[in-house]
Amino acid sequence: MTFCARSVKLPADRPVRRTDSRVRQLTIELGTRSYPIFIGEGLIAQPELFARVLRAPAVLVVTDETVSGLHLQRLRQGLRDLRVHTLCLPQGEQHKTLASVERVFEALAAAGVNRDGAVVAFGGGVVGDTAGFAAACYQRGIDYLQVPTTLLAQVDSSVGGKTGVNLPAGKNLIGAFHQPCAVVSDTSTLRTLPPRELRAGLAEVIKYGLIADAPFLDWLEEHLEPLLAGEGAALTQAIARSCEIKAQIVARDEREQGERALLNFGHTFGHAIEAATGFGTWLHGEAVALGMLIAASLSQRLGTIPETEVGRIRSMLVRGGLPIEAPRIGAGRALQLMQLDKKVQAGRIRLVLLEAIGRAVIARDYAAAALQATLEEYFGP
Repeated sequence: MTFCARSVKLPADRPVRRTDSRVRQLTIELGTRSYPIFIGEGLIAQPELFARVLRAPAVLVVTDETVSGLHLQRLRQGLRDLRVHTLCLPQGEQHKTLASVERVFEALAAAGVNRDGAVVAFGGGVVGDTAGFAAACYQRGIDYLQVPTTLLAQVDSSVGGKTGVNLPAGKNLIGAFHQPCAVVSDTSTLRTLPPRELRAGLAEVIKYGLIADAPFLDWLEEHLEPLLAGEGAALTQAIARSCEIKAQIVARDEREQGERALLNFGHTFGHAIEAATGFGTWLHGEAVALGMLIAASLSQRLGTIPETEVGRIRSMLVRGGLPIEAPRIGAGRALQLMQLDKKVQAGRIRLVLLEAIGRAVIARDYAAAALQATLEEYFGP
């Protein structure tokens, strides 16, 4: 197996700055486009925090119907010094479309938001991706602030500047890199998450341990029950460490020319599951969880990790209430959908695999027979 990227090794001088025990602050180091991530309790109601990160006189808050009913009043308190307009989008991955982006454009124009205005993405990954893409395009790019309200968005989609929407043919096929001016992750919003959504977010947290930090994975195994119970201290630690890992990788490879693709561990298989079953049937984190197990099984079949490690991953997913069985769509259909993945180059699917727990690699030269056997094992012949 030939690898086209080296495994992640996090340097000791991580670009992380913390304020006090109540608020964790990290920085995505991207030169003039660097921005902070704030993690803490009750942040969305703090006007002084938004005054630090928003320079816009007017903002459009893009949210969904559920988040609006639960948390919008508190966010309005935090944004009280600004002229605020609001757009509520329908909830669900099936609405992450160009039609929703057009609604954001129309709302921005109707509100008279100019290039000195900003978009506030207030919700989960669907809202963040859609609102961020609209901000990247409106008047050739305006500021946007990520205020994620799900665990998955707080550890993954809100960080790193990837924005985009789906087509019926595949996930995130239309998009842009557009970095936010800041990320404000209020952990109190996680208390209202349905258990299924919390479990789905935990899949992305587990991913960081698998690809880059074996001791972190050990910690997750020990603290899985407190995390599933929504314990604040455990969640804050998990979110902060996940963002630290992503911050390092994004700082070195902002536009996914190399190692940033490692963050897609499990995603190539997971996106195929989402597309095959209809966007919204599986939560993104659920599909990624199963995708990670499939990728680990392929790694084992290629001889890079032992079966015991695959069993360990499977056990963690079971304990986390995450799926370990794929829809029986057939190996051929799964491979067809994987061919639409953005990591395909020269007709060859680049796969993120494991050399060991805590060390991922990007592989483009692997035994096709091993991939076929793995797909048949999970998806059927």
